[in-house]
Amino acid sequence: MSIAVSVGQFATMTHLSVKTLRHYHHVGLLEPVHVDSATGYRYYSLDQLPTAQLIRRLRDLRMPVADVRDVLVAQNPSDRESLIAAHIDHLEAELAQTKAAVNSLRALLNNAASSQPVRRRAEPTTPAVAITDTVDPVDIENWWSDALHDVREAVRTGRLDQTGPAGGIYDESLFQHEPGQATVFIPVTTPRQLGRVNPIVVPAAEVVVTTHHGSAADIDLAYAELGSYIASHALAVGPRIREYYHCDHTHTPDTTQWRTEVVWPITDVLPHQTTGAP
Repeated sequence: MSIAVSVGQFATMTHLSVKTLRHYHHVGLLEPVHVDSATGYRYYSLDQLPTAQLIRRLRDLRMPVADVRDVLVAQNPSDRESLIAAHIDHLEAELAQTKAAVNSLRALLNNAASSQPVRRRAEPTTPAVAITDTVDPVDIENWWSDALHDVREAVRTGRLDQTGPAGGIYDESLFQHEPGQATVFIPVTTPRQLGRVNPIVVPAAEVVVTTHHGSAADIDLAYAELGSYIASHALAVGPRIREYYHCDHTHTPDTTQWRTEVVWPITDVLPHQTTGAP
């Protein structure tokens, strides 16, 4: 039978506080081998040291208690490794997002994100193939990446003649963190249905345009430029914002090379100027 030690000794040996060990007991993550019925003192076995050490490292990596429990009860090493690998992948994704946000903040503070010129142009009616869904803003990045991949793959395998860069059309509600319709498309000469990829016609529109260089972490600066131009020129915003992906993650991992056109449909006069409304 393994030697049992007090909760205080076990805390010192594992670098887990007594309070933490009590919490792990309460949630069933690491239960003492014995609790004195008279005093309530907890005692732990030396055999529990490897488990406690594993728990501490997983919790240091911010793995939720429920996921730590799944690791501990995993029946074989491969299941345990898969659970840990999934959490590490999640941490690496968070790290990449944090790094992008830090770089964006530094650029903003250093005025390194220089504004790009805003211009007007007329966009013609354009045949294309596309994927359209109603999307929750929380899922928009993953949806966009998957949809863009699927549309590009459909164009490649379907041997369609591409006539311009891939693009997106988005409800304004998505930028306000509300669900909305999103479309990813590629203009082609002769659209046809290919699985979940459908033929569409991108409507003609008068638009204002600016170009964003870099990752999406600070693409809001481009949107601010367009919005400021629209407001200062007393223009009205048209339906559904467009983006064109001239260079993105599928072309190069170097975010400094990414180039996105942000395109905002407009009309020349604000509604109240024509109706006499206040």
